[in-house]
This record gives sequence, structure tokens and C-alpha cells, in this order.
Amino acid sequence: MPQIESDLRQEIARHVPPDRPVLIAGPTASGKSALALAIAEAQGGVIVNADALQVFDSWRVLTARPEPQDLRRAAHLLYGHVPGDMAYSVGQWLRDVAPLLNRRVIVVGGTGLYFRALTEGLAEIPETPADIRVQGDALRRAGGPAALLAGLDAASSTRIDTRNPMRVQRAWEVLQTTGRGIADWQDATPPPLLPLREATPLLINAPRDWLAARIVTRFDAMLAGGALEEARALLPCWSPTRPDAKAIGAPELIAHLRGDTTLEAARDATQTATRQYAKRQRTWFRARMSGWLRFDPVGGRFDTAG
Repeated sequence: MPQIESDLRQEIARHVPPDRPVLIAGPTASGKSALALAIAEAQGGVIVNADALQVFDSWRVLTARPEPQDLRRAAHLLYGHVPGDMAYSVGQWLRDVAPLLNRRVIVVGGTGLYFRALTEGLAEIPETPADIRVQGDALRRAGGPAALLAGLDAASSTRIDTRNPMRVQRAWEVLQTTGRGIADWQDATPPPLLPLREATPLLINAPRDWLAARIVTRFDAMLAGGALEEARALLPCWSPTRPDAKAIGAPELIAHLRGDTTLEAARDATQTATRQYAKRQRTWFRARMSGWLRFDPVGGRFDTAG
């Protein structure tokens, strides 16, 4: 272990400038937090969370927030600072991050939209009212994307992925809510808080089989570390509509506690859902992060050709 840590520090010194912010993205269970901590200890900096579920205070174990001993080794910010029943948006995350950028930050997480908003800017579109969401749901169920496309402005219709029903509905809802097409909102996007060229962007390139094995062992460790007790504490106020209910494994553990499934079945379902989520993340990262420096978590090496 000491030799592995020494080799990683040498790799960091060669490839990560100590005077620039660092961005670390990667699929779930790929070792992002460990890499962030290694960089912080080798070069200094404060670690900032970019995971949409680790912001909630309700799931420390289940969302794999840093362990208490890791929090003592380096400063960590924007972890567990939001009540689990409170809505939290990309825009709010950006507002929370903005005052932290006057120092060297190491932004780490698996939520690609957070990184995109940070490095490309974000159009802060108002939230969709519940009644408009209900109307959109009804239109989509009755007539499919075509029914929603009929009510879109021309610019938005040509820009969005019309084969994706949820993207079409989102564009329809924006127009109904604001009177402006989503294309117009996108064109008015403000400058990014942290342009990609001003940071060192690292993408953890985790092999599929290696990652799948880690997903199995990590959830077993979560169960041993208190994930079921976290679920039990939330059982009296549980609702699938809570913002923190999106945590992978939360519905499964709640179902077990209610007697609807065995713990073994909940474990298997959670691991399957985690693998599926990791696959979606890998696909998203490949499509949108081609210019990022790749990190091989197996060999502990950076790939400058990535």
C-alpha cells in the first residue's frame, strides 16, 4: 500500500498542476473520492462535492459520502448540507459553489450536469408548476412526443432530441411556464463560473468488469456500515417523492423494512440498479467529456492521450 500511494503521488505531481482547480468525474464506485483525497493531501486544496445525492443529510452511508476519518484528512464542502425533503437544483449547487472558487478547489462527483453547468454556464429556467407538469404528463401519455411537439416554438423543435419524450416534454413545459422557448433560454446562458480551460479535468476511466465487482463489495460494505439503519430512521417520513428518495438502494431497503421483500432481494436489486446507473454515467461521460484527462484506477496512471 505505501508503494501504491507513493506511485500515485508521483503521477499526480507529473500530471496535475498544483496551482489550478481540479475536476474529477467518473461513474459510481470508481474511486473518485479517494483520488480527490490523494490530490488534496499531495498538493493542498478543498474537496467540493459534485454529486446530486451526496448533498442530502439523510444518506451518509448509502450515498458513499466520505468517511469521518477522510473528513479529518482534508476539508470537504457541500456534503450533507441539504435536508432530504428539500428540493435542490443544479442552479442552487452553482450558487453554493460560486463563493468557494476563490481558493484551490477539487470538485469531485458523478453528476455530469453539475460539471457541465460549472464549465459551460447554466440558464436558470424557472421551475415548472405542478399543474403544468400534470398537463404535460397527460399530453405525453395520450399523444406521445408528437402531441407536445405541436405546441413548441420552431427554434426549440429543431434543437432538442425529438426522439426523447422527456426532453420534448421539458421543452414544452418551459414554453408553457415562461412564455420563452428553451432554445431562447439556452442562447441567453451566462458565462461559466469555471471554464474548462482554466481547470485540470480528470475522468476516471473505470473498466466495466472491475467496476461491477466494486459495486457488489461496496453495497455489502454499506449494509455492514449502517445503510439499513439509515433507511429505518427515514421509514416514518418516507415518501417516494422526497428528493433524497432517488438514492440508489433507498426504495429497495424501505421495501424490505416494510416486509415487501427480503434483504437478499433488496441487495440484488440495488446492485443491479447501481450497475445500470454506472452504465448510463459511462455513456454520458464518453459523449461529453472527450477532452478530459483520463485516469486508470486499476493501474493508477493518467492517460494524456485520452
